Amino acid sequence: MIAVVDFGGQTCHLINRRIGELGADSLVVGYKTNIEKLKNLEGIIFSGGPSFVNLPDSPTIDKAVFNLGVPVLGICYGMQLMGKLLGGKVGRGKVKEFGIVPVNLKKSVLFEGCAGRQKVLMSHGDQVIKLPSGFINLGSSKDVLNAAMSKDNLLAIQFHPEVVHTLAGKKILENFIFKICHARRVKNKDLWLKNKVQLIKERVGKDKVICGLSGGVDSATAAAIVYKAVGKQIQCVYVDTGLMREGETEEIKKYFGKSLIVVQAQKLFLAALKGVVDPEKKRKIIGRVFIDIFEKKAAGAKFLVQGTIYPDVIESAGSSNKTASKIKTHHNVAGLPEKMNLKLIEPLRELYKDEVRVLAKKLDLAKNIIERQPFPGPGLAIRIRGEVTRERLTRLRQADKILQEEIKQPTWQTFCIYVPLKTTGVKGDGRSFDEMIAIRSLTSVDAMTADWTRLPYALLAKVSSRIVNEVPGINRVVYDITTKPPATMEWE
Repeated sequence: MIAVVDFGGQTCHLINRRIGELGADSLVVGYKTNIEKLKNLEGIIFSGGPSFVNLPDSPTIDKAVFNLGVPVLGICYGMQLMGKLLGGKVGRGKVKEFGIVPVNLKKSVLFEGCAGRQKVLMSHGDQVIKLPSGFINLGSSKDVLNAAMSKDNLLAIQFHPEVVHTLAGKKILENFIFKICHARRVKNKDLWLKNKVQLIKERVGKDKVICGLSGGVDSATAAAIVYKAVGKQIQCVYVDTGLMREGETEEIKKYFGKSLIVVQAQKLFLAALKGVVDPEKKRKIIGRVFIDIFEKKAAGAKFLVQGTIYPDVIESAGSSNKTASKIKTHHNVAGLPEKMNLKLIEPLRELYKDEVRVLAKKLDLAKNIIERQPFPGPGLAIRIRGEVTRERLTRLRQADKILQEEIKQPTWQTFCIYVPLKTTGVKGDGRSFDEMIAIRSLTSVDAMTADWTRLPYALLAKVSSRIVNEVPGINRVVYDITTKPPATMEWE
């Protein structure tokens, strides 16, 4: 067993997942766990976290953990904490590193098969400035002298090996788990779906269930799992918020047919969002209105099914570790009202997007559902900076439709954002002072990290030309080339 000690990192759960993929057994524990419970384990990994180790209230651990004889790997904050507890010096770096950074890794057991120059994902402002006594340097980047360090069976790295954008990350974790910890490989039995169906069946009994269905792979997969458990006791409800993309409601109606209850709530959502500009308020308002609608449509149902996945939970600081930093309120997690009549069923809550797609295939969902681009529950409301109005929604739909018509290569996610920032332009030899559309296109696997798509210049030029010529009130198009982190997928 490998223990992953959670210091509030966004990707702590992802470390646990990677260990399982490699064929070892693991569990996530809080940093306040009694270290006596860790002494018989095969290895320990310290996760990253949002805190600064030199602050008095930052999460820490009994430094006797380093005397257990159990190999320890510190990641990001975990490296800084190891450095501080063992007598090194941690401080603010001259340059913060967010995103993909080249590093030079020295030959060692940890970096066997991947020593040399590697691209890794960094996400930090602090670093180990002085190594603890007896530690040696195992790697560096342009701006971080100590990007990796080790002493005997204590090792640490400043970057994140658990994310897919650290290309050698899985190899590094594999080296630690099997060559340093000598962990036993376990057989992965595919019992997750069977167990989940049985648990839902026992919990629901003979009660009725409603499911919030958006047409995306998450909600459709959640609905399919619950249907396997309770059959005709489930009723799916699609809410047309007026915040959907062009033609989306019609497409969802066509696919799901008469089995779907459709609620027309465009006026309700627009009225609730009138005058609201703060993104967090938008998300909470949308979450509340959704629940109001579901409770009115419950018709005796006691349970509400949601397609919540793990990235929604961790970004909303909805994990059990309250040291996690809230990135944004997902309407279906922290955006829900405190008091609800319906009890939640969230069968996908611990899974990532790519895992959901695998499940969807096992459940024989249609290809167009499985491969549908991720679309946020709050819809276009969070793709409009500032107040959501009918006019802005119309313009954004027009721009996004043009983008989808022109893009040919498959991407994880490609969409438009409406930016109500007026800039000077020239239309028909006359001055225009209109607003802006931003384009965002991403490649990802699990939605925890993402890189921007290198779309062809000719494509971007054509899309830009069409948008400024065909969408009233728009005279400028920009392309977002920011990775996640430091940015999120959506702008709000």
